[in-house]
Amino acid sequence: MNADRSPGERVTAGEEEIRVAVAGAAGRMGQASCEAIEAATDMELIARADPALGFSLQQALEQQPDVMVDFTRPDTALPNALACLEAGVHVVIGTTGFDLESLRQACVRARANAFVAPNFAIGAVLMMRFAVQACVHMDAAEIVELHHDRKIDAPSGTAARTAELMAKASGGPPPPIHSVRLPGLVAHQEVILGSLGQTLTIRHDSIDRTSFMPGVLLAIRKVRGLASSPVIGLEHLLFDQAGEGMG
Repeated sequence: MNADRSPGERVTAGEEEIRVAVAGAAGRMGQASCEAIEAATDMELIARADPALGFSLQQALEQQPDVMVDFTRPDTALPNALACLEAGVHVVIGTTGFDLESLRQACVRARANAFVAPNFAIGAVLMMRFAVQACVHMDAAEIVELHHDRKIDAPSGTAARTAELMAKASGGPPPPIHSVRLPGLVAHQEVILGSLGQTLTIRHDSIDRTSFMPGVLLAIRKVRGLASSPVIGLEHLLFDQAGEGMG
């Protein structure tokens, strides 16, 4: 299986499709992921797990997927991931707001890999990268993140990750985060940086959940070959970074 396959490239003779299951398949991100996986020519969607569909995670694991994609809730994402790792199934997690340290401990003895992304939109990852570069040259910064009113965690995982990376780069405290939850929004974030006589605003907007799907498919293709686990952040798959944010 070629992990670097382009979205439209077909499976060739001798290669096997990646067997994928989705947890949280009835949710908005779960539905979008199922559609993207079904459209991918190198993947097979074999199970949709969700209480709303009457199909459990355990039933999905019994279908022997290669990779489980999790878009559930903070209180179920970790138990789901632990069950997948115990079963030897690689897991791609888009849910945020759970204890990453427990996941790290589980990965030490696991037979499978875990990948976690606070945001699967490539533009959002670039926004975070640019903010990290800019913060070392500006005096102060604040983050405003705006999401739909059904999002449970605040601040968002993307905002928390951005603040963490900016603090690491600047050597100062993490910038303050302001959270907005309103109907009509999808996922938006701006980083506002200020210095003497000037400001710089870096903003990313996801106006449709399809914006996350190239990143989800990339993670599904890459998770089985990770050199270490867990890996946190899509930037490690996009830019071949090593060390920062891993394990």
